[in-house]
Amino acid sequence: MSSHGGSVSDMSMFDLFRIEVESQTTILSKDLLDIEDNPGSQSLLESLMRASHSLKGAAKMVGVESVVRISHAMEDCFVAAQKNQLQLVGEHVDILLNAVDLIVVISKLDENSLAGWVVEYGDRVDSLVESLAGILSAENANAKINEEIDSGSQKDGQHVLDVIKTEKQETPACTQNTIIVDKAKTGGERTLRIDADRMSRILGMASELLVGSRDLGGFSESFYAIKRRHNELMDLLEHWRESLVNSSVESKGYQNASLKRLDECRRLLGDQVASLDEYGRRNSNLANKLYHEVAGSRMRPFIDGVADFKRMVRDLARSLDKEVKLIIEGQNTPVDRDILEKIKAPLNHLLRNSIDHGIETIEGRVASGKPRTATLTLTANHGGGMLNVAVKDDGAGIDIDRLKSKLLSKGLVDDGILAQLNESELLEFLFLPDFSTKDEVTEISGRGVGLDVVRDMVRELRGTVMVDNKFGMGAKFVMQLPLTLSVISALLVVIADEPYAFPLSRVDRILKVTTDEIEVLEGRQYIKANTQNIGLISGAQVLGFNYQNTDENELTVVIISDRLNQYGVVVDRFLGQRQLSVQVIDQRLGKIQDVSAAALMENGDPLFIIDVDDMVRSIGHIVSGGGPGDVYKLAENRIKSDRKRILVVDDSMTVREVERDLLESKGYVVDVAVDGMDGWHAVRSNDYDLIITDVDMPRMDGIELVSKIKQDLHLKSLPVMIVSYKDRSEDRRRGLDAGADYYLAKGSFQDDALIEAVTDLIGEATS
Repeated sequence: MSSHGGSVSDMSMFDLFRIEVESQTTILSKDLLDIEDNPGSQSLLESLMRASHSLKGAAKMVGVESVVRISHAMEDCFVAAQKNQLQLVGEHVDILLNAVDLIVVISKLDENSLAGWVVEYGDRVDSLVESLAGILSAENANAKINEEIDSGSQKDGQHVLDVIKTEKQETPACTQNTIIVDKAKTGGERTLRIDADRMSRILGMASELLVGSRDLGGFSESFYAIKRRHNELMDLLEHWRESLVNSSVESKGYQNASLKRLDECRRLLGDQVASLDEYGRRNSNLANKLYHEVAGSRMRPFIDGVADFKRMVRDLARSLDKEVKLIIEGQNTPVDRDILEKIKAPLNHLLRNSIDHGIETIEGRVASGKPRTATLTLTANHGGGMLNVAVKDDGAGIDIDRLKSKLLSKGLVDDGILAQLNESELLEFLFLPDFSTKDEVTEISGRGVGLDVVRDMVRELRGTVMVDNKFGMGAKFVMQLPLTLSVISALLVVIADEPYAFPLSRVDRILKVTTDEIEVLEGRQYIKANTQNIGLISGAQVLGFNYQNTDENELTVVIISDRLNQYGVVVDRFLGQRQLSVQVIDQRLGKIQDVSAAALMENGDPLFIIDVDDMVRSIGHIVSGGGPGDVYKLAENRIKSDRKRILVVDDSMTVREVERDLLESKGYVVDVAVDGMDGWHAVRSNDYDLIITDVDMPRMDGIELVSKIKQDLHLKSLPVMIVSYKDRSEDRRRGLDAGADYYLAKGSFQDDALIEAVTDLIGEATS
């Protein structure tokens, strides 16, 4: 199906069926989780019965007999529960949730491949329908499904639930690139389908209109200036008239006529200024309405993105023999759809860590006087112009003494440095890559994968993440994120005669200091602010411009910080606060140091938006010191140095991500570059154990990249592997002649082949 927007009349029956399934299975999943806590709720049973009945009717309309059978069996269970003939318990809910998952999988199939899927997996549908029927006959049919999974052959053992696990995260074809607003025609409202890319373009234009509408303020100021000049001229002419007492009658006539015309011009100009002011107010009001209307259409209730977590928490807790109740607060908090999509992975990590790391076993909770059922709270709200999302548990909290022991045992810090770190600084080490306080390695935790992902994703969204720990009572992770990614409130400054923008949410303070207030300690300049020494550095020096000391007695300073370090950046001058329409930098340019995005000023001039975290790191490289941020960085580098680091260079996003996922699953640290030029910059800026590159790429191809590496005195010993679709002998010879150490064809590409080649060249991930 096309991803372009259109009316409902443009959609096929199967597309409408997919939308119906998405809506009704959402209701089923939510109500099934709620029915466990309130098994006798007639309102929930009524809702479940109606949802399954609606699914059955929709499936009949499009002839999907498998869904008809499953939903009919589910409906029978709910009707029986309504009549008090059975009570739905945890084992029953497991089977019913599996049925919901299977319906979702079937709905995502291509209409033409549905018949083939039924032939291959029809017996699994039969087993599930039989299990649902077993609920009515009080048989534990769920055990039968598990038995089949354990005893089935390699082919037949690919149970339908395994299919669910691998397929249920995919997006239905009908909604993959489409925003669906007001799906149900309730209350007389019409249904609108909008292409997601088109909506993004509209939002971009509305953002620019919002920013551009402020230009009228400059016109008004100009008119007021003209009006003032006219008033001055009027006064001068009045004095002139009074001085010409002895002038001729004719001269006085011209004089009076000029004064009359000038007075008319003044009145007309005054009227025009008033009209312009009114127009400016109307235009600004309209721009604000347009922006908020369009932005509002991108906003989704927080619950839309996190509803599935209730199921995940339930299943994970049961697998760990724990009892956990997830409470979602701020369900209707509006969240930008892009942000909501991007925070799913960090929230998943935080919730899983809370269940596995933070929440005690049932026996442990009872022994410590806590309720056997733990409470896990997921909260979203707006505050201070930011979106705040928090994950809080009432578990054991983070054992600081155990954290210290882990840091010492891994050799990340020594006793002297450890004694200088406070609790908040120690908690920052939890965000190190490959760091875990657990000794055992499981599929859920202990591999050190999780909190570093949270930190990196939040940083990508121009946000921050903080930890609030109460040992014995629980821990709370708070993400502070922008309300939208399209418009940013920023502080505009001039650095080296060029405009730059600091995100206002990341500016701690702005101030003017005199040279007399600057102190020098160990060769570095500081100022005192709130009894704290803050290091000073020139913004021009950080950004790589030729730095010259200023003779001015007063300096303009922007105070910025990351989680651990704080610096004062000296700028030329402030331009004021603005709202900017964010323009994403073309990914082919790669990551620009100290820059996160671009924008346009009111006069159309471009400017860069500063990446505060990146700039703080750059300052740390320039200004050496022994603060906690440096300790953290050293620990991070030490962890990374224990693992092999690989750079993947390919202009195909799919190839890059497949190779990255495969290599990271084997324990390698992987960076990516979008083409040869980006790869060449990365190779010269970082230390790698291996380079894997494609051949055909824009700006610089793989052959040129290999040649540059092998011709460089410091890099020539670095192993390079070419992975290319070109499989001819002359292509291989060309790559190897350029200096490549290995040539692997994508046409015959297999996971094992890549890993074996990497292992041959640099060994396994950890030395």
